[in-house]
Amino acid sequence: MPSDTPVPVEPALPEGRFDGREAFDGIVRAALENAARQGWQELVLSDPDFADWPLGERASIQALQAWSATGRRFVLLAQRFDVIERAHTRLVPWRRMWDHIIECRAVRPAAGSPGVPSAIWTPEWFAHRADPERSRGVCGFDPRARRELRETIDESWRAGRPAFPASTLGL
Repeated sequence: MPSDTPVPVEPALPEGRFDGREAFDGIVRAALENAARQGWQELVLSDPDFADWPLGERASIQALQAWSATGRRFVLLAQRFDVIERAHTRLVPWRRMWDHIIECRAVRPAAGSPGVPSAIWTPEWFAHRADPERSRGVCGFDPRARRELRETIDESWRAGRPAFPASTLGL
């Protein structure tokens, strides 16, 4: 006998162009939920400051908590992390708890360089917000585009320095 109870539908990973803040927020949420469900080993988030990402939402932290397991790696790359500390307050304690799987680097953009890309990278899927001001970009599974994005992220990573520590030691 069929049940009348609706079955929750997991958000599929989008593919193709996206335009607008609402679309980008949905992409971030879907990526975090799929990271947990699919057991991605590595998750890379990159943005100048993460000011307009939905990282402080309860659902985002729950998805990250579900994803956090042995052998995982979470990378945050930014130009500055002070916005995360102020605007995404739920992320800060989660970051402290999972310090052993999280690597954070801050990059000072060099004159003439494009700066830190606004992107999500995983071994299987990516989202690249080429126009962060209007939240326009592309996402998908294309191996070439994913590899090129990772190379751009890695260039910024090498130019960065450790940042956003889990705790601040002092006297």
